[in-house]
Amino acid sequence: MTETSDLISGTEPQTARRVLLKLSGEMFGGGKLGLDPDVVSRVAREIADAVRQGVQVAVVVGGGNFFRGAELSERGMERARADYMGMLGTVMNALALQDFLEQAGVATRVQTAITMGQVAESYIPLRAIRHMEKGRVVIFGAGAGMPYFSTDTVSLQRALETRCSEVLMGKNGVDAVYSADPRKDPDAERLEHVTYAEALQRRLAVMDAAAFSLAMDNRMPMQVFGLDTPGNVTRALLGERIGTLVTA
Repeated sequence: MTETSDLISGTEPQTARRVLLKLSGEMFGGGKLGLDPDVVSRVAREIADAVRQGVQVAVVVGGGNFFRGAELSERGMERARADYMGMLGTVMNALALQDFLEQAGVATRVQTAITMGQVAESYIPLRAIRHMEKGRVVIFGAGAGMPYFSTDTVSLQRALETRCSEVLMGKNGVDAVYSADPRKDPDAERLEHVTYAEALQRRLAVMDAAAFSLAMDNRMPMQVFGLDTPGNVTRALLGERIGTLVTA
């Protein structure tokens, strides 16, 4: 099929590895409230290393280092308003990551689900794909632009819409999926590979239920790995199996 017919049909040959990386808000804060520039700078350099080797990278960022909508609502705040505050927190993290990525020599674009033209583009899937094809990192901020949706769910949705081959879930304080919480159960078993059906049957805490359902229904491969070890982000982006692989 020629390039012209590819464009007419809406499909394109994809040779480069294209993946979506989910970074938690806890990572941006180094496990604390606010922003830890040293941690963000390290992760940005590791992303840049993979991009220079030809990997196309999209990133979804959390905002828990600033605001958590669910926790604010538990303290009496109206849930939708609390979630919107959390979305704004993700935009602050997205802009910080953009700055450190560009310092590392990688062109970066931030796209947000809430319009804020002075600091970011609006989320447009085909534009995001074009950016990645040109070697730019695309960071998705402001969640889904709607309350009651977690950034885990947004990660799967964005990965599917921008035709990523895999979702990489970077975790703080844990390096894989375990049979139980390893911080509470010393006998918890580290799992190298698990299917979605097995995770559902064993009630493994891979991600929230909505995100899990979206991944399972669309057979999206996912790797859960730890962010604490330097170099892990680059290794995961390049396709090395360093955590738990979750497949259909």
